[in-house]
Amino acid sequence: MPEHSFTVNGRQVTVDIEDDVRMLWVLRDVLGVTGPKYGCGINVCKACTSHYNGRAFNPCSVPVSKIGPDDEITTIEGLPDTVGSDLHPMQEAWLEHDVAQCGYCQPGQIMAAVDLVKKLHAEGRDVTDADIDTNMRNVCRCGTYYRIRQAIKDGAERMKGTKKGG
Repeated sequence: MPEHSFTVNGRQVTVDIEDDVRMLWVLRDVLGVTGPKYGCGINVCKACTSHYNGRAFNPCSVPVSKIGPDDEITTIEGLPDTVGSDLHPMQEAWLEHDVAQCGYCQPGQIMAAVDLVKKLHAEGRDVTDADIDTNMRNVCRCGTYYRIRQAIKDGAERMKGTKKGG
């Protein structure tokens, strides 16, 4: 089988796996990184949202062959390390606003929210309800969207205080 090398949560890894295996299964089944959740497998529910080279992506839809040795995958487990803290500011906001009910989609929700806020901050803008409505496509079966919205706004403010912006 072919070998694939890349970085996951700051650690260089090499896996010996077929080219067409989706990154979600590489992360979960091969590397034991279980934060990204399986929901649909077709890039719709976004429960698996993680970061690929600093931007949100859905590993359920990306084969391992598309990831190269210079690429970095960050999952919810590695998110706090991006700001050098025990929790990322968005995770702190999630806890403060008691967002999670079942919690299944929350890692993907948080990763998508961080990506959105980083993009808006880079544009010199604050997050608006319209930004959240347009960009947050992660499905929450529990329907905690109101609390998700509040946590994103709070997390965005908290991210302004981090050295890298999250």
